[in-house]
Amino acid sequence: MAIGGLRVPYPIIQAPMVGVSTPELAAAVSNAGGLGSIGVGGSTVDAARKAIEHTHQLTAKPFNVNVFCHRPAQADNEREADWLSYLQPFFDEFGGEAPASLKAPYPSFVESRPMLDLLLETRPAMVSFHFGLPDQAWIDELKASGITLVATATNLAEAYRIQDAGLAGIVAQGREAGGHSGVFEPGRDDPDLGTLPLVRLIAAQCELPVIAAGGIMDGRGIWAARQLGAIGVQMGTAFVLCPESSADTEYRALFKRRPHLETRMTSVISGRPARGFVNRWWQDVDSDQAADLPDYPAAYVAGKALKAAARNAGQQAFDVCWAGQGAALARELPAAELMRRLVEELEAF
Repeated sequence: MAIGGLRVPYPIIQAPMVGVSTPELAAAVSNAGGLGSIGVGGSTVDAARKAIEHTHQLTAKPFNVNVFCHRPAQADNEREADWLSYLQPFFDEFGGEAPASLKAPYPSFVESRPMLDLLLETRPAMVSFHFGLPDQAWIDELKASGITLVATATNLAEAYRIQDAGLAGIVAQGREAGGHSGVFEPGRDDPDLGTLPLVRLIAAQCELPVIAAGGIMDGRGIWAARQLGAIGVQMGTAFVLCPESSADTEYRALFKRRPHLETRMTSVISGRPARGFVNRWWQDVDSDQAADLPDYPAAYVAGKALKAAARNAGQQAFDVCWAGQGAALARELPAAELMRRLVEELEAF
């Protein structure tokens, strides 16, 4: 698979799942001929540096570093207070204490010159953008340093913006994908397109290479995406059960509830649409009576606090376990073995 100046033996990118992907997982995938990824969107610059350096220590192969380019959160005291008031009964249920206020826990990449400088210094083979694009001048700086750049698109308009910015490839993320949708403007353009029509639309209408993402779990899925015009795929949920991921015991156990797995999208956890295993976030919090959401990622502060309160009371009802629609097909294998199986399945066609 070739994207810009980057070449990897197999058309498989492991998705940069913040909170799940690790340097060990990324390195194992890259060492097996795919492209491993780490996500630093929620990290400090120091933590991002350590993750990049650790991954370099584990592999001499190329890997991807993903950053979040969301619109910076705008403080709104009234809206944030209303949201905390709406969640208060759930905190009361567990004897927990809601946050006194909501402040964005990390900046967007678009406002973090230190994170840009780190990428220019460490020069990972690929940098991917999620939730939008940074300023064109920053894109040009990264390109000039030799880094291959791609970004997520959830519709054709976003794909055109990525192409016009001069990136090397487009990750076409269908609504089947687990975790956060990369939609540029949540609320106005909530993700609607599935992976199949999205990949075909972008491959037919844009000149850049397309990487398919969303619901792809095995070699047959990779083959199907390539038939639609993708040069490769990005797979996240497929790698969650690998021992190299940081998914905890409770998260892993949810995958074993076949055939009763259910995933849906919601914005109430973080302030942006994301797909995960259905629990009380979807069943009780996400309702027509809900207050207006604070901006991402400020809303996430409340989401993580409620999860912690429930956990402290011995409950997992408010855990946040992202997963895509193909979760029932996940396999509990070391990453290198999973890569071997995926390649064998793909080459069988």
